[in-house]
Amino acid sequence: MVEKIITLENMSLVDFLGPDNQNIRQLAAAFPGSKIISRGNEIKIQGQTEVIARINDLLSSLIEHYHQYGQITDKTVNQYLSATSEEAEGRVLAASPDVILFGAKGGVIKAKTPNQQRLVDTVMAHDLTFTLGPAGTGKTYISVALAVRALKNKEVKKIIISRPVVEAGESLGFLPGDMKEKVDPYLRPIYDALEDMIPAEKLKFYQENKIIEIAPLAYMRGRTLNNAFVLLDEAQNTTPSQLKMFLTRMGPTAKVMVNGDRSQIDLPTRQKSGLMQALDILKNVQGIGYVEMTSEDVVRHRLVKQIVEAYDKYDTEEMTRQAQQNGAARRDERHERRLREQGLLDSSLPVAEAEPELPVNHEQAL
Repeated sequence: MVEKIITLENMSLVDFLGPDNQNIRQLAAAFPGSKIISRGNEIKIQGQTEVIARINDLLSSLIEHYHQYGQITDKTVNQYLSATSEEAEGRVLAASPDVILFGAKGGVIKAKTPNQQRLVDTVMAHDLTFTLGPAGTGKTYISVALAVRALKNKEVKKIIISRPVVEAGESLGFLPGDMKEKVDPYLRPIYDALEDMIPAEKLKFYQENKIIEIAPLAYMRGRTLNNAFVLLDEAQNTTPSQLKMFLTRMGPTAKVMVNGDRSQIDLPTRQKSGLMQALDILKNVQGIGYVEMTSEDVVRHRLVKQIVEAYDKYDTEEMTRQAQQNGAARRDERHERRLREQGLLDSSLPVAEAEPELPVNHEQAL
């Protein structure tokens, strides 16, 4: 016998469970071979794996229903019990226009800043959307939520999420484990977001049946991504050929998002970012959406916003300083050339050449 505990959050327990837990008792009566126990804000389910999965799906649907209508009645429970799995899966409800999705534990997932809402609106209006912004602005989380909503609403048949695998200061070859174990840490933020939005059993089912695919960018080569919601995250670490390859996989009924952060390019020095190049090449192509996040959209710890702003200030000052140094070096070179032409400097002496400057990663974007 398997056990699962579901925690109810952000809701009135009386309105959800019903007077004297009548809704849970009604649910338990429909599955006599299992146990459903309600204590406080937790519901404990015990039974066979397939039965637990069915009960979990029903509770997820009831939680979504509660967040729209504010109450669960015995009639509501009966409607969901009598519905087929296909009908229950198709009931994706929105409490208000700004709600993207209800999480696996019933929490509301929605845009928290104007730019996040702009991202939601842009994705709805365009088949291809580029989103740029610093860490902590919710690019990945909002994108995954939009993908899950599209899947639940049957707007697409699958979700494909990818990231380039780039060694950021550490060698991939020295990490322990097989290739999957080496690559999974790069994809962990995607798994974390999905686990917030889809019950564990349902997520496992989706992955086993290739309804949700999470893979490194290299696995996209040669495919046609059709009837799918496709997300390329951390796209600033793609090379120009990689990003071109990804964009040309787009099928006629695909919804594609490309996310990146100018300030976190981990490519080797002098390697141009494919994302930065694509933004320049595609700027005049009609039908592509663009959203720019700023430090004002940071939704992590309050210090993250200050950290992002401090780095932005430092980067601006460093670029100004380097530009001034380059200008001074060019002026010295011109002055030395004039002295040679006037015979005031020995022409047999070699001309000093300014040392080539190594760009910082974020300046590869320029």
